[in-house]
Amino acid sequence: MLIDIIAGARPNFIKIAPIIEAIASRKKSGVAVDYRLVHTGQHYDKKMSHDFFDQLSIPAPHINLEAGSGTQAEQTAKIMIGYERLLIEHPCDLCIVVGDVTSTMACAIAAKKTGNIRVAHVEGGIRSGDWTMPEEINRIVTDSITDYFFTTSTVANNNLLRAGTTPDRIFFVGNTMIDTLRKQEPNFIKPGIWTKAGLVEKNYFVMTLHRPANVDSKEKLGELISEILKASQGMLIIFPVHPRTAKILEQTGISAPNLWLAEPMTYLEFNYLVKFAKAVITDSGGITEETTVMAVPCMTLRDSTERPETCTAGTNELLGTDPSAIAPAFSKLFAGEWKTGGIPELWDGHTAERIVDHIIDIFSLMKN
Repeated sequence: MLIDIIAGARPNFIKIAPIIEAIASRKKSGVAVDYRLVHTGQHYDKKMSHDFFDQLSIPAPHINLEAGSGTQAEQTAKIMIGYERLLIEHPCDLCIVVGDVTSTMACAIAAKKTGNIRVAHVEGGIRSGDWTMPEEINRIVTDSITDYFFTTSTVANNNLLRAGTTPDRIFFVGNTMIDTLRKQEPNFIKPGIWTKAGLVEKNYFVMTLHRPANVDSKEKLGELISEILKASQGMLIIFPVHPRTAKILEQTGISAPNLWLAEPMTYLEFNYLVKFAKAVITDSGGITEETTVMAVPCMTLRDSTERPETCTAGTNELLGTDPSAIAPAFSKLFAGEWKTGGIPELWDGHTAERIVDHIIDIFSLMKN
């Protein structure tokens, strides 16, 4: 059995590492399963790609489609053309796509249209309900043509069932991102900014903002950061900022002694910061999962989330995008009233093992 594993962006790299390890383990045990790692090249700079491969011990990709930058349509087209060519020349038995990035949707489409290649979606079924997000379109399109779904929550299961997916194609397995987090937590690296800024455990905030609704307008970005600065009581705020967002931030004219801008960090450095932060302010979905498992308070500046379990079971609270919601949230935090939270079901570090075992069972039944 040959399995293609698709990776193209930072969240993919984190999620595929334990799947590759689980396949390698089964192969050593004599199971006739192998994989081909296909890097689409959606993220191609060192911080977004090579550092993650090195730190997470991901083997070098067998194939790099080198899609590079471009508009949503341009990236999708480049990935589809490259992956279709690969499948025509060297088909696989199963294509595993993860998450909700452009590479996920593009390779799922190429696999289904090229021939009798089944698609498995790791993290299938999650929904934000926000169709303005490119990721939501990617999720819906991918799930509409997926054969097997490996889900992170019962909420995702129910989303799929409501859409007409038969239960025998849904496998509730947990969260591979948490597999990686649990394995790598002892290896977290103290980043250089720790000493430079004089950081002290639980005495600083980490902030990440990248959603277009929050960062594309200098007025909106300025309002959000101004409110965060006013509510922070002078506590240091570490903001690993994308160069594009940094340019917009510069246009706002905002600066403060307690606002520290940093370049994007590696996985092990960033999560060291998160683990010891007083709280995280973000608009990322994946970070809300990591804060939940590490029991770090998290404020999410979005109107909806595709990961509701981080709010119902975890440490995350959805504040929305209205800047007026920021001050009350900080007051609650400083008053010691933030919820403790817990860890969602099956987020136990063994998700990838369950996924690979299910895949082996599926193909064994097909052969018989």
